[in-house]
Amino acid sequence: MKTYQCIVCGLIYDEATGWPADGIAAGTKWEDVPADWECPDCGVAKADFEMVEI
Repeated sequence: MKTYQCIVCGLIYDEATGWPADGIAAGTKWEDVPADWECPDCGVAKADFEMVEI
């Protein structure tokens, strides 16, 4: 499982936990997150996230 960070606000998306508040189940890989998903904190596009090592 990988993690991705919003380059604008720093929010972390973790594939292991998903984002249940937006209907993205735990274990959802980044490539399976809908293309129109937006950062829940600042509203930027999915394209504005980068993979990070934690």
